[in-house]
Amino acid sequence: MTPEQYCEDKAAKSGSSFYYSFRFLPLEQRKAITALYAFCREVDDVVDECHEESVARTKLAWWRNEIDQLFAGTPQHPVTLALSPAIKKFDLQQTLFLEIIDGMEMDLDMARYNSFKDLQLYCYRVASVVGQMAAQIFGFTDRGTLKYAHDLGLAFQLTNIIRDVGEDARRGRIYLPVTELQQFNVPAADILACRETPEFRALMDFQIERAEQYYAQALAQLPAVDKKPQRTGLVMAAIYRATLQEIKNDGVGKVLNQRLSLTPIRKLWLAWKTWWLC
Repeated sequence: MTPEQYCEDKAAKSGSSFYYSFRFLPLEQRKAITALYAFCREVDDVVDECHEESVARTKLAWWRNEIDQLFAGTPQHPVTLALSPAIKKFDLQQTLFLEIIDGMEMDLDMARYNSFKDLQLYCYRVASVVGQMAAQIFGFTDRGTLKYAHDLGLAFQLTNIIRDVGEDARRGRIYLPVTELQQFNVPAADILACRETPEFRALMDFQIERAEQYYAQALAQLPAVDKKPQRTGLVMAAIYRATLQEIKNDGVGKVLNQRLSLTPIRKLWLAWKTWWLC
């Protein structure tokens, strides 16, 4: 298996909505974004799949060293081997890869976030940074596109948090800010026990509204000159926003006990429609 095939396999097996948006890209860009996505999956899996914190920290330290190796021109892992031509072609910065790893390590340091401002740092590292790197791969001429990519990444991560409330609770994590739990009178114990209440539904309606505001803010900031190059991000946005709408329509309480996702056919349809309408 070549490094490119390894990354393709990693992306395909994830079942992520992102994978469907990559299909329409030219080969060089598709290889680069798939390798970037595979890197994100690798470091995310370290935290989610390692049951021993010390092992997870050791593996993340290994990935930090491997990023050093990548930028020194001596990568060893299939993902970094696949990334090697991309960092030169698309001017991807070492500090941004390390920010992503820092974000993943926050999951080992924090199981709660006191305020939305605190949560924003996490979202920036694990999503907005990725969004900005993706924007570089897709291409842009107006730097305002990076503001769009930042906010779109934040919207994606807020959608993930909403969708995965129950799944995260079963790992002992609550990403919803403590101040907002208090505002809506939702004890953390209710979420950890996956207990649906009217208060929880009101809290989730609030989270959905904020995510929708970030989608709107991001899309309003995309310069017209870069709309076509950024079509892949717009495809991602269409799929993620449709997922958020499904959660809203289907009953927000269900996120405690199931992980809602769109069918592959619907994702492909949204991807095709968005791509050709841009």
